[in-house]
This record gives sequence, C-alpha cells and structure tokens, in this order.
Amino acid sequence: MTIPRRSWRGAGAFAAAAVVGLAGGVLSASPAAAHTPTWAVTCSEVTLNLTAYSGNATNEVTVSVVGGDDLLATTKFGREYSTKTPLQLPEHDKELTVRLVVKAGDSDKYSFDDTKTAPVCEDDTPSPTPTEATPSEAPSTEPPASETPEPSATPSETATEAAPAPAEPSSSAPDLAETGSSSATPVIGGAAVAVLLAGGGILWSVRKRRTAQH
Repeated sequence: MTIPRRSWRGAGAFAAAAVVGLAGGVLSASPAAAHTPTWAVTCSEVTLNLTAYSGNATNEVTVSVVGGDDLLATTKFGREYSTKTPLQLPEHDKELTVRLVVKAGDSDKYSFDDTKTAPVCEDDTPSPTPTEATPSEAPSTEPPASETPEPSATPSETATEAAPAPAEPSSSAPDLAETGSSSATPVIGGAAVAVLLAGGGILWSVRKRRTAQH
C-alpha cells in the first residue's frame, strides 16, 4: 500500500507546528521563573539571595535602613548575588524599616523594590534593675495575741514541785525566846521558898509580940 505524498507533507507540517508551539511556550514561561529576589530580615541581620538574573547585563543591588545608613552600598552583580555573611543591623530599641532595591540591567520590569520591618530583639539576660533599700519593718502597735495556757492535768503536783523548800535557820541568828523550862527554874523556885519562909518568920514574930503585950 502506497501512502500519498500529501499525507507525508501534512504530517511533517503538524510536527513542525507542535515543536514551534512547545518552544514558544518554554520561552514565554522562562521569564516568569527568572529574576528571583529572595531576602529575609530578623531583629539583628539581613540575608539576600538573588538568582536567575541576566548574565549579559549589569545588575545592581542596594540595602539600607529607611532614615538611616546603607547596610549594603550599591553593588553590581551578574546572574546571581547572595550574602555570604548576613548584613548586621544597628542596635535599636524600636522597629526599623529595611529597604531592598534591585535594578535589573536587561529590563526595568525585572527590577525589585521592597521594604521589611526589623523587630526589636528581646534580650534574654536583661540588665539588673537597681533595688531600693527596704526600710526595716515598723514595730507592730497591736499587742501580741496571748496564748491561753492549757490546764495542767495534775495541778497539785505542779504546785508542790514548784514550791520552794523552807530555808534552814542560820546558826548565827539570835536565839528565840524560850517557851519551856530552862536551867534557871530551880534557882527561882528556891528564892521563892526563902521569901515565903522569911515572910512567915516575920509574921510569927509580930503575932508573938502582940500576944505578950495583951
């Protein structure tokens, strides 16, 4: 069976059109994936990674703090540029606005201008705050609560034990008055008998004289 030449020509034309269409799709899609600026900002540093730029043109990149100094002065590069060492931000106690400007040498439509905010770094070891001298506590004006003593189980024994022993009389103390008989009692008795006898003798003499007179 012989295939007509027109069929071969038609098939060749279709294949050529498909190849051209595929190539055109690839070419039209490639710019969308090219010129990729990637950057990140933290509280203390900035990192850059610019890829897929034209190597036949001169591209420029600049990083600065809005209202401050440049972190990266205008630098020229080719197909790509990245920060081997992160760009250090100055110390700050409030948020900073960081600006990235990329000028593509092949077309302005691939240029890039963006800003990001750098937050304040939180210090993990805050500086110690001076402490004021704490005044001594004022004495309390309220009387202390008296504790109620618990009743003793054996009060009599406690009182007995607590009572002091009577002091022994000192040997040097003066003698107290004697309340009983002593060694002077016989002498006093003898003197009384002598007085009675003498009185009896006198009384007898007086009676005898009176009797003689009568």
